[in-house]
Amino acid sequence: MAIFNQPAPPKRDNPVPPPQPETALKREPDTLNEFSFGQPAAPAPAAPAPTPSPAPAPAPRQAEQPVVKESLIASDLTIEGKIHGSGHIRIAGRFKGDVQVDGDLTVELGAKLNGGVRARKVVIAGELEGNIDAAQRVELLESGVMIGDVKAGVVTVAAGARVRGQVEFGWEDSGKAVARNDGGKSDKSSDKGDKNAKTETSADS
Repeated sequence: MAIFNQPAPPKRDNPVPPPQPETALKREPDTLNEFSFGQPAAPAPAAPAPTPSPAPAPAPRQAEQPVVKESLIASDLTIEGKIHGSGHIRIAGRFKGDVQVDGDLTVELGAKLNGGVRARKVVIAGELEGNIDAAQRVELLESGVMIGDVKAGVVTVAAGARVRGQVEFGWEDSGKAVARNDGGKSDKSSDKGDKNAKTETSADS
């Protein structure tokens, strides 16, 4: 019985290395050894800086008007003395004494004032016993009672009001009347009439 040997595989000069397993880390490209051809890529344009919006111009301030304070004498008060000030005075009770203010004076219904008054404007709804001197305006309401002299630029008297005293209005401090619209023509005409009368009497004589 013949025995045959199996032929051995041919030997290779360069053995094939066994396949190596892939690692989890991948090889990064070597940028130092890489070369590029052609024109370089243009850099991306920079975003323009936002221009700040102009601040709104401040609104012009209006001239602040001075606040004038008002003092009140309540209806359940009775005071005696003198009042001097620059504000307004409102009397709802009873006051005995002089009042001199740069503002307005108001005597309310049911109130009573005994004394002289110097104010810019006087409004009387109650009772005033005294003189009013150098006021720009005096208003006597229908329930007002005035006992004394009044000297003012303008005087208004409502129906039903009562006044006892001398009233002067429409005159300046120097005693001259306020200028009229006719320019004093009436005074000149009266002077001419007097001259004509004198000449006639002399001719008759």
